[in-house]
Amino acid sequence: MIETAAPEASASALAAGAALDPAEFRAIAAILHEEARIRLPESKVTLVHSRLSRRLRDHGLGHFRDYVALVRRDAAERAVMVEALTTNHTHFFREQHHFDHLRTHVLPTLRQRAEAGQPVRIWSAGCSTGEEVYSIAMTLAEAGPDTGWLSRGHVKLLATDIAPQAVAAVARGVYDETAVRPIPPAHRARWLHAEGAEHRIADELRALVTARPLNLFADWPMRQQYDAIFCRNVMIYFDDTAKAELEARLVGLLRPGGHLYIGHSERLIGPATAAMRSVAQTAYVKEAA
Repeated sequence: MIETAAPEASASALAAGAALDPAEFRAIAAILHEEARIRLPESKVTLVHSRLSRRLRDHGLGHFRDYVALVRRDAAERAVMVEALTTNHTHFFREQHHFDHLRTHVLPTLRQRAEAGQPVRIWSAGCSTGEEVYSIAMTLAEAGPDTGWLSRGHVKLLATDIAPQAVAAVARGVYDETAVRPIPPAHRARWLHAEGAEHRIADELRALVTARPLNLFADWPMRQQYDAIFCRNVMIYFDDTAKAELEARLVGLLRPGGHLYIGHSERLIGPATAAMRSVAQTAYVKEAA
């Protein structure tokens, strides 16, 4: 009987069982922080292993050290890694009090501005898959049965996220039954169209929204001022230095009298605090210069 050597394990099999040692985890965490300022605590080792094992398989790599070397030299793979490690969790009308405040305290002025031919701009920063920006759009449409003021080109909503796949979902505007359950029945009847097991946001609202990929710590192409910025449950992933930097930049893009909405567990720190006044739970208005 002639013995043959056992076949080498495939890279995909190795990847499935590849260990992520502390040095490799720290290297990945450092790259993520450098690219997106996201802080990755050691408690996320299992999450990182789970989300990146597929990338090892896709590249035929058997060890995380090989993947670390790849992302260090390959900008495209670094972007994919950042997207894989970014949490895209949200739902329609999350933190309802913000939409109540927008409707009762901000919307009347925004409508007056739009009807006078003045631009109205709202930004959903870290928009995930779009539930937030479409909740904003539905809230604006609550101003009355006449929504013509929304369709004259003066009102524009910007939705940005670091993850291109999330941005693509915003542009599609299609959600499954579980996702749309938090939407009030009246809104669902008016602004969603059933397509089999899925629901599409009405064209009238989708036309208000421009969705773009954007790293919040890269250069921003926007030069106009905003009437409201929603940046909620995004800064929980940053350290205080990054939070202060981002908040100052957000406030810098608000027009005087503009509003900033942040997550329920977040707070303003650094230079932004001097320019903003609290008007509701985690809602702030920019003071006039």
